[in-house]
Amino acid sequence: MRIFKSRPARAITAAVAVGLIATGCSSERDADNESSGKKDTFVFAGAGDPGSLDPALASDGETFRVTRQAFEALLEHESGGTKLVGGLAETWSSNDQGTVWTFNLRKNVKFHDGEAFNAAAVCANYDHWFNWKGTYQSSAVSYYWQTIMGGFAKNEDEETPEANYKSCTAKDENTAVIEVKKPSANLPGGFSLQALAIHSPKALKEYEKEEATAKGDAITYPKYSQEAGTVAGTGPYKITKWNKGNKEVSLTRFDDYWGEKAKIKNLVFRTIDTEEGRRQALQAGDIDGYDLVAPADVKTLEDQGYVVPTRGVFNLFYVGMSQEANKALKKKEVRQAIAQAIDKENLVKTQLPEGGKVADQFMPDTIAGYSKNVKKYPFDTAASKSLLKKAGEEKLKVEFCYPTEVTRPYMPAPQDLFELMKADLEKAGITVTPKAMKWAPDYIDATEAGSCDLHMLGWTGDFNDGFNFIGTWFAGYDKQWGFKDKKVFDAVNAGSKLGKAEERTAAYEKANEAIMEYLPGVPISSSPPAIAFAKNVNPPNVSPLTQEVFSETSFK
Repeated sequence: MRIFKSRPARAITAAVAVGLIATGCSSERDADNESSGKKDTFVFAGAGDPGSLDPALASDGETFRVTRQAFEALLEHESGGTKLVGGLAETWSSNDQGTVWTFNLRKNVKFHDGEAFNAAAVCANYDHWFNWKGTYQSSAVSYYWQTIMGGFAKNEDEETPEANYKSCTAKDENTAVIEVKKPSANLPGGFSLQALAIHSPKALKEYEKEEATAKGDAITYPKYSQEAGTVAGTGPYKITKWNKGNKEVSLTRFDDYWGEKAKIKNLVFRTIDTEEGRRQALQAGDIDGYDLVAPADVKTLEDQGYVVPTRGVFNLFYVGMSQEANKALKKKEVRQAIAQAIDKENLVKTQLPEGGKVADQFMPDTIAGYSKNVKKYPFDTAASKSLLKKAGEEKLKVEFCYPTEVTRPYMPAPQDLFELMKADLEKAGITVTPKAMKWAPDYIDATEAGSCDLHMLGWTGDFNDGFNFIGTWFAGYDKQWGFKDKKVFDAVNAGSKLGKAEERTAAYEKANEAIMEYLPGVPISSSPPAIAFAKNVNPPNVSPLTQEVFSETSFK
């Protein structure tokens, strides 16, 4: 929402040795459209390559954008919104403790390989993930399973969290019951994640014949996840080709889909990694839509007749600090000095799309748990200098990492944002050493390891629960931040143990207050990312979670 929706930075080096699969290029697509007399292929450009065709192995939004069209979870979000609705489960309920979840499943649903969907299929998936071994237990590979359900049947690493998943039972053909050991703030929202989308049991058996392997930080994904042909979901499209050379994934309408059929026969996702490149491709007619429109391009495209809807605000951009990388950052006065040196208002005004907001805590104000009582750190260069003097760090030096070859919903132009913040810090007397790094894997790996003094990252929410934001970073020790503070950790985890939403909301407000009192980093902004479509396109409902369903798309 992953975009690298990843936990800011669950990312991986994908070293996969598989042959390229041929797919139609744009000229072939156009020839097919002309011969049929109508346009039957929709091409959408994203900013990055998917990492896997099996969403269970992913944590990034570019992967989920593709797999969401082919796989469905037990729960989904309403089209264009954040409200949980039935997915493969028509209805669901839990016991009062939030430890037993019952799902009444849809009937007459088929997988792409012809297998029937039922309760046994649901349990086959959950038990498959629970029994992962070896490299599959790496947090880089199974991040979302571990986030939502904890560890595995047999943990192989002492750092792997204790399993919260207990069992899945097929009560009857159309009723699945999932039990967890303790209530969790990640449920029921976690049941909506693409990483927990349901696969054909027949396909799962093929998956289990292959292994993921690791050498250092490099992950070699199983072959089935890197080429079309084996993965099988229940979605309105089925994945047919992945041409890594052309940076394209192709999907075809699944005519046996249980719900409303896709309006366009073929769907192609193409990677174009620059904002300018995506805009030019749309204007040239090479693509039919693209994501992450540069704020400066929105009005231009609208004036030219393109459709440019803006998503709701559901993300956060921040500057992270690693106290282990730079010991000066252990001093609260230094962290506060950095916070007060940055002119957030200017960043929002000059770099973000209309509707961008200055952030004062580590979640946007659209999330339940946002507090109006957090400690504020207003822009004040003189105060920043004074704080550095008080801390004995008047000659503070920091290495500030920023990513290249990437655009994120919360971070439309990383280098431009970096340059403005660098100038702000230097005005306060801080010496800044820039370090530009390729987004994947270099930048992701470096920030995950906490090797940068300062870095820029963000998060787009998976579902509307405050723990999905603050729990991602501050539920316990994390190398990215390099600090240990029991008061913060306890405050963040307090809400996760409560079953009632209103109780969790109150706890998250207190947690936000504790976080901002400690000030582990600097929340900068939240922004509404824009998405663009050709003049002849009826777009899908755009989602604040970046969870567009392209089967809704049609040509005028």
